[in-house]
Amino acid sequence: MNADATTPHGGEPWWRFPLLWMVMAGPAAVVLASFATLWLALRTPDPVVGPESRRQGDVVGEDGTGKKLLPALTGRNHAATPPADLRSSGR
Repeated sequence: MNADATTPHGGEPWWRFPLLWMVMAGPAAVVLASFATLWLALRTPDPVVGPESRRQGDVVGEDGTGKKLLPALTGRNHAATPPADLRSSGR
C-alpha cells in the first residue's frame, strides 16, 4: 500500500476541506439560533394574566366585536370536548 492511498489529498489538514465547513455550518447555525431564542425568551417574558381577564378575549360582545373569533372558538371547543360528551350521529 502506498502513502497516497491512505492519506487523501496529499495529507492536507482537515480545515482545508470546504465540504467539512459546509457540513459543520448547519449545526453551528442551529446552536446560534437557539442562543438567540433563549436571549429573546429571557428578555421578553410572558405577562402574568389574572383570573379576571382569563376569558376576556373569548366573549362575543353584544355589538358583534367578537364575531371574528367564533370560528376559532368553535374549533377549540370542539377539539376540547371529550368523545363521551359528543352527541351520537344516529349510527
